[in-house]
Amino acid sequence: MFIHSKDWRLRTFWLIVALFAIVLLLEYSTPSDYVFGYLYIGPILLASTRLSRRTTFTVTVVACILTMLNIWLPENEAVRPATIASRLIAIVALVVTGILSDRNRLYQQTVLQQQAKLQAQEKLVSVREDFASALTHDLKTPLLGAIETLKAFQQESFGIVQPTQQTVLATMIRSHKTTLQLVETLLDIYRNDIEGLNLNRSTVELVEIAEEVATTLTDLAASRRVHISFNYGESDFRKFLWVKGDPLQLQRVFANLLTNAINHSVRGGKVEVVMEPGASHHTIKIIDSGAGVRAEELPYLFERFYQGQSDRQAKGSGLGLYLSRQIIEAHGGTIWAENRHPTGAIFAFRLPTFPYHLSQSA
Repeated sequence: MFIHSKDWRLRTFWLIVALFAIVLLLEYSTPSDYVFGYLYIGPILLASTRLSRRTTFTVTVVACILTMLNIWLPENEAVRPATIASRLIAIVALVVTGILSDRNRLYQQTVLQQQAKLQAQEKLVSVREDFASALTHDLKTPLLGAIETLKAFQQESFGIVQPTQQTVLATMIRSHKTTLQLVETLLDIYRNDIEGLNLNRSTVELVEIAEEVATTLTDLAASRRVHISFNYGESDFRKFLWVKGDPLQLQRVFANLLTNAINHSVRGGKVEVVMEPGASHHTIKIIDSGAGVRAEELPYLFERFYQGQSDRQAKGSGLGLYLSRQIIEAHGGTIWAENRHPTGAIFAFRLPTFPYHLSQSA
């Protein structure tokens, strides 16, 4: 490879010498009024694209000197101002060509360096994502084993368990489940970023999903003494909010937002799920009784790994909200957060409606 590059540069050098010889022949075999110095632009461009900057500078300087020498050489003709002016214009053209070609060289080098950096970063991101995916996948097995083992202890499969020990076991199981959920969320996020989110759409009813998820979170809410309530709009009667979506993925959205609201509410507080049906979109609002969110952090809450610096009581991984955004946007909806006055925060999303009469025939 090195020998090939050396031969290539040598061939370029001799090509430049040959071009100089042709231009010199034209210059010095004709009267000085005829300016052929512009033809030196060719060797300058060749030197700039194939040889070093120093060689390009040398070629440009030599071309300028030879162009001016032709005023007096090879014959002692009367020097006229017009001839000098023409030669000076040719020299300016040569100098400008040398400068612009050098800048173009630097620009191309910068572009190549940036491309190399981007390729290195892409490779690093790919390696990191593969590592994270493998790590999270491998973590699931021991976590599931630990949870099942603790449940066996809790069911007194290995002997009598005292009430105080039951409380400890329940706390450990809940902690392991939270860790398992975090691992699964991280694995799903990396998979969605790489492969995209695949939805198994069917006709689903948001109120039913919300109530089912709230039931599964009863223990968590009780441990923090948080009450979950539902608000169905103008009437106290349950309404139907039909959408076309993936029920399992939408359950994850409700679970993430409700868990977030419970964890960030004050003890003895309240989490309210507001269901607002609409003609074109259904809106779900989950309102907590926590400390709220700083205004400058609201636009970044749904970014990956963003945790913020708010004074809210619980800190998360920054993954649940990001995964929720992925799911809602894949359904053609929008998700956002805002503060509730005087205290608390509202996390809401909006999904396109699916008409009731179509849901009955689906």
